[in-house]
Amino acid sequence: MAESKVALVTGGSRGIGRAIVGMLAARGYRVMFTYASRASDATRVEAEVKAAGGEARSQRADVAEATSAQGVVQATLAAFGRIDALINNAGTHLPDVSIAETSAEQWDRVLKINLYGPFHMVQAVLPHMRARKSGNIVNLSSNITNRFPANNCVYTVSKVGVEAFTRILSKEEGRSGIRVNAIGPGPIRTDMLEETMVKIGPARAEAFIKSVPLGRKGEPEEIAEAVAFLVSDAASYLTGQIVFVNGGGPGG
Repeated sequence: MAESKVALVTGGSRGIGRAIVGMLAARGYRVMFTYASRASDATRVEAEVKAAGGEARSQRADVAEATSAQGVVQATLAAFGRIDALINNAGTHLPDVSIAETSAEQWDRVLKINLYGPFHMVQAVLPHMRARKSGNIVNLSSNITNRFPANNCVYTVSKVGVEAFTRILSKEEGRSGIRVNAIGPGPIRTDMLEETMVKIGPARAEAFIKSVPLGRKGEPEEIAEAVAFLVSDAASYLTGQIVFVNGGGPGG
């Protein structure tokens, strides 16, 4: 019997990350996932996966720091012996704040988590994937890169960076057997989206969701399905792509 594949998911204790962990575990992956601070949420995810017959372990990590990224990769290899898929999901935002009102500390924080995080994780995992001449990397971008809305500059910049990073990395690592893609979610039913909806107010929030052609918010599991496809053999000739899972593309 072939050894089960292994996925490493950053930011896996809630929201989209939690759905990705559950989905990949259900598809037979052994999963290591990181969390930033909510240990109880991480423990709950581990228990849910175990109850469903899967295997998942968590580790606290700050992926914005290179040493932390290296540590979680080494912990995953120590636990499971291999890493077949890296899902760079951990992220943060700064909703409804103009460029003029954005502090240098806020700017740095978003870029460190959203852009430096994937960079550090990729650098940590590449030697292993190159040695095996196999691997899948999926980065989480955002539909915001289609919109460039006012008062969301640093988040947009971080995700535009993620998309450039994805496309260039796919060209550099394709000959090593490593596929690299990104997913750009639209408005997904998560704590992050709800925080934004509260901040912009009910009228703007309602108009934003109405601008989605499918007329609703997405569910975390709909992003997880796309991730599961991208890391599967069904997507074996797909690399360097930004796949928007956005209900048709909200405006606003």
